[in-house]
Amino acid sequence: METALMTSLILIFLFALLATYDGFYLHLVKYRLYEQAESKFEHITHTVRAILFPLTLIFFYLSTNDVIFYIGVSMIVLDIITLGIDAYSETESRKFMGGLPRWEYILHLFVNGFHFAAIAVFLVLKIEINDTGIEIVHIVDNISSYPAFLWLIQNLIPGAIIMSLLHLVLMLEKPRKLWHTFLNKFSIK
Repeated sequence: METALMTSLILIFLFALLATYDGFYLHLVKYRLYEQAESKFEHITHTVRAILFPLTLIFFYLSTNDVIFYIGVSMIVLDIITLGIDAYSETESRKFMGGLPRWEYILHLFVNGFHFAAIAVFLVLKIEINDTGIEIVHIVDNISSYPAFLWLIQNLIPGAIIMSLLHLVLMLEKPRKLWHTFLNKFSIK
């Protein structure tokens, strides 16, 4: 269990690090996808995924009963569907910049690979197959023995909520103008 939790922890950390660079810096600062006519739909899919991430952290990784775990799994299923829609739309949404750069495409592969690998590893810990069938194991009760894992998940939640709110408010004109003023004031590009 310890090896799997540490593996999941490392994968979640790598995902969060790369996702912050991609989802915050590239999408919201450098390319400002939310203001590009072709990229508005892509921004909506990114917003949905940004909202699903803290919900996944709470309901999947910190689940304490079967219902909460199933809600977490449903968040993951919705995330996979949204990812598919996002990937399908990226060809059109990046025409303004001559298409998705190859290096960013590779970055997306790593970001999503780390994200879903962390989920898969954690899922191995959550599901036990025995003689009576499939049983959901609630390891959160035992997770206090692994404070680094619990610390990471709990500390990712506030940042993930902030990112989802930022994605959401950038769909509105007034917050978007404030964001542009902030970026321009500090010459952030």
